[in-house]
Amino acid sequence: METGSGSAESIGEAGRDGVFSVRVSESIETIAPAAWDALAATHVDDDAVLHADCAKPGNPFVCHAFLKSLEDSGCVGARAGWLPQHLILEGPDGHPIGVVPAYLKSHSQGEYVFDRGWADAFERAGGRYYPKLQISVPFTPATGPRLLVGGAPGADVRRVALCEGIKGYVAQTGVSSAHATFLDPADLAAMEAGDFLHRTDQQFHFRNEGFGTYENFLETLASRKRKALRKERREALGSGIEIEWLTGEALTEGAWDAFYAFYVDTGTRKWGRPYLNRRFFSLVGECMADRILLVMAKRDGRFIAGALNFIGANTLYGRYWGCTEEHPFLHFEVCYHQAIDYAIAHKLAVVEAGAQGDHKLARGYAPVTTHSAHHIQHPGLRRAIEDHLEYERAQVECMNVALSEHTPFRKGDG
Repeated sequence: METGSGSAESIGEAGRDGVFSVRVSESIETIAPAAWDALAATHVDDDAVLHADCAKPGNPFVCHAFLKSLEDSGCVGARAGWLPQHLILEGPDGHPIGVVPAYLKSHSQGEYVFDRGWADAFERAGGRYYPKLQISVPFTPATGPRLLVGGAPGADVRRVALCEGIKGYVAQTGVSSAHATFLDPADLAAMEAGDFLHRTDQQFHFRNEGFGTYENFLETLASRKRKALRKERREALGSGIEIEWLTGEALTEGAWDAFYAFYVDTGTRKWGRPYLNRRFFSLVGECMADRILLVMAKRDGRFIAGALNFIGANTLYGRYWGCTEEHPFLHFEVCYHQAIDYAIAHKLAVVEAGAQGDHKLARGYAPVTTHSAHHIQHPGLRRAIEDHLEYERAQVECMNVALSEHTPFRKGDG
């Protein structure tokens, strides 16, 4: 199947009696922002929000503005190996009633759910793994909705139709597979019911149990752990270092210049070439300023380190960190302790601190399981992956149980 730039061409019908049709678009601009965001809005459980005044609409990463900023900046596109292939579910009247942020991938970079072993094995056996369809938010290992159907009655039916549309895309285009990563429970259930394979992984999240202050949180820790964190925070802010929280109008181009220098330094050292360019930060800062938190460390009147966070309905999402000066424990302070401070101050229920890193455990972040779903077209490859995933899920569960025994909380408080 070929599509022109910004086009939206049909990939067939989905749902009972062909009530729905599914089309694919190479640009998010083919859908009005209000229509996309209405479908991306998700219900937040009452017990997950500590205070109604803190709520912001939906997940920040699946909103139209965030995804459009990635496209407009050129961070995703054919040259980047992330060609937008957003799936649009339309009702009988032609209006969108469901969307899926999806990308045709020519590699497995920037996904944080690693399938390079699958690709290598399939290609050694004579298969062709790439291109594949990736259903995710590029460069963003944060749990959220992927089958965007809003909250109106019939949402489950539309999820089923989108699952069928994904499988139809794979069959019609001849790509090897479709991969939906960092799924929320409703999407995972729909995909498992649609015969997608279930994969699990691990992250570390902080849970705000209604703490009034950071000290209230510390009181739930074992005495030795509590003293260690107090000492760590004191040492991190030695040498005259101060912390600033920048959001809204405080996100100036000068602040972005400073943060981008930190981001490039870390990205170059970790994976060779940073995924995001400078223009992306200006674009996303312009359209999402009230949903962004920059935690910046300053010494002698200039910024020396910073961490980028996005603010969701009940969650603070930590994304990127960098620095131009090395100071003991400054990374932990800017990325993890300050995120907890902000979540407590703004009555957010959860801090997701990004992928990997069991060093987060000692700082109050507990192990949680993340989920992905995979549709594999080739029967032999599917069988091999299915057998592997059964073993892998057991390993992830055992690791989470083991790590849970080593949290810093007092017995009975974790």
